[in-house]
Amino acid sequence: MIRLATVSPCYNEEEVLRNSVEKLSALFKRMISEGLISKDSMIVLVNDGSRDRTWEIIRELHAENKFVRGINMSHNVGHQNAIMAGMMTAREWADAVVTLDADLQDDIECIPKMVKDFEAGYDIVYGVKVSREADPFMKKFTAQAFYKLQDSMGVETVYNHADFRLMSRRALDMLSTYKERNLYLRGLIPMIGLNHTTVDDVISERLAGQSKYTLSKMLGLALNGITAFSVRPLYIIYNIGILFLIIALIIGIYVIYSLAIGHVVKGWASLMISVWLVGGFILISMGIMGTYIGQIYTEVKQRPRYHIAEILE
Repeated sequence: MIRLATVSPCYNEEEVLRNSVEKLSALFKRMISEGLISKDSMIVLVNDGSRDRTWEIIRELHAENKFVRGINMSHNVGHQNAIMAGMMTAREWADAVVTLDADLQDDIECIPKMVKDFEAGYDIVYGVKVSREADPFMKKFTAQAFYKLQDSMGVETVYNHADFRLMSRRALDMLSTYKERNLYLRGLIPMIGLNHTTVDDVISERLAGQSKYTLSKMLGLALNGITAFSVRPLYIIYNIGILFLIIALIIGIYVIYSLAIGHVVKGWASLMISVWLVGGFILISMGIMGTYIGQIYTEVKQRPRYHIAEILE
């Protein structure tokens, strides 16, 4: 029997935490009775600088529930870094680690399947969303657009997979060798390779409260994922620049022709459109290149990704 750990990042999750732990505990007890996992398996809750009573509740759950362990970050470090902190800590405690969000929108019934796949020799098992009926339309639409954009930019990810996955200790040891600060685990983990497979994940509605993953955070994650794993946007800028040069040459030929035949029209409108079009393209180009430079700036400083203030074992 394997020693399993689930890792859940928590940011202001006081409304759902007790219910989530209750459901996971019931699942653990069933899996123990079926001989899938050992009795010293654990539920690891990572408090990512919450402003509500999340850490207090984790302390209470730790005292009440033998499965619960807690990790308290020194301040808010973001979803991806909180997951990384939980995985890197839990790999010292368990044979395999499953990451999932604290709201339990992912199907926890996939966890026994993941464990069986792990015992069959797979080091990584991805939870792939086969239904998003419970998601709001905007989240569903932006998520699908996000995956397609990543694919078009050459970022290798598992389609419709977020952060619900099982990883063996061996896979986690390999992941620990990746030192970049701009973490995008959905793109990083497939680079590890090893034997991997998928399980079907049906998303359900949140138990309570609202999703902490706002549209701005999703856009930030998308931008970070693309710029961390692909230079294709820079080539797109280059190609558009060539296109603009060709258009400029055509306009130049037209102007010379107009002067030659004496057909000169005062066309301030076309001039203004050209100025705004080229100006907008230049600003977008500078923004994309600035993002890459910012990524380099963050990486070369080699600052720690996170600091852990307290651990409850």
